[in-house]
Amino acid sequence: MALPHSVLTGLAFLFAATILSREIHNDYTCRSIAHPNPVILLHGLGATYYEDLNVLEIYLQSQGYCTFSLTYGDYAAFPFVGGLKPIDSSAAEVEAFINQVHSRTRAAKVDLVGHSEGGFLALYVPKFRGVAPILDKLVAIAPPTHGTTFAGLYNLAYVGGNLTRELVSTVLDTVGCAACDEIGVGGSAVARLNDGKQIVQSGNSLTVIMSKFDELVTPTATAFVEEQGVNNLYVQDFCPLDPVGHLGEAYDTNVWNLVVNALDSTPNRTFSCSLGSPGR
Repeated sequence: MALPHSVLTGLAFLFAATILSREIHNDYTCRSIAHPNPVILLHGLGATYYEDLNVLEIYLQSQGYCTFSLTYGDYAAFPFVGGLKPIDSSAAEVEAFINQVHSRTRAAKVDLVGHSEGGFLALYVPKFRGVAPILDKLVAIAPPTHGTTFAGLYNLAYVGGNLTRELVSTVLDTVGCAACDEIGVGGSAVARLNDGKQIVQSGNSLTVIMSKFDELVTPTATAFVEEQGVNNLYVQDFCPLDPVGHLGEAYDTNVWNLVVNALDSTPNRTFSCSLGSPGR
């Protein structure tokens, strides 16, 4: 059976972009009349700037955006896995990078696009790190806004009540992933983000993109931010046959199109759907 043109086009772009993904990185001379806001991409837990959102970054560049990215939350002894440090530590790194991009590009505003933990930071950093005035569009792909069960890990942790919760916390801290615990259900960063005060800051607009088949941020609706003006989207509301899961959302061309719609403030723009990667 022949694959639809939209699927073939998406696969061809993924292949080409993977090859080119390390060629253009953090070009501070980049300027775009059509898209004046630089776009900073924030990878997910355990990833780096050159994986996870790297292909989306190349896609955005092909659409005329000036993009920037960093690896945050990694340890010097093991730099190939990011997002492990405490959320506040990673938030400080992201804050510094936002200020750097803003200053060196001389742009009026900067946009953020994050996936998974990066999506969480796209919510957390503007609220707590004082950079909201220089930010404009925020796009969070599958963020654990209200915590995640990590496909059931934390449900098991609660079987023994607070005792096992503390045990899981100790284990995660010992292996060097404080963030794993902090963005779990009941985690400290989740509690701080959801402290009863507005998540979306004045002057910022937020779009949350989620798949109904995400198996890591569960229940899936916990990704959403229920505040006035927030655009909470399921991929399947636009592409009903897309089975994309959590990891695949970073590489899904339907998600990419929704990201572009959010960055361009064109939520009703239509596009051809492709077939995403199923499962987690």
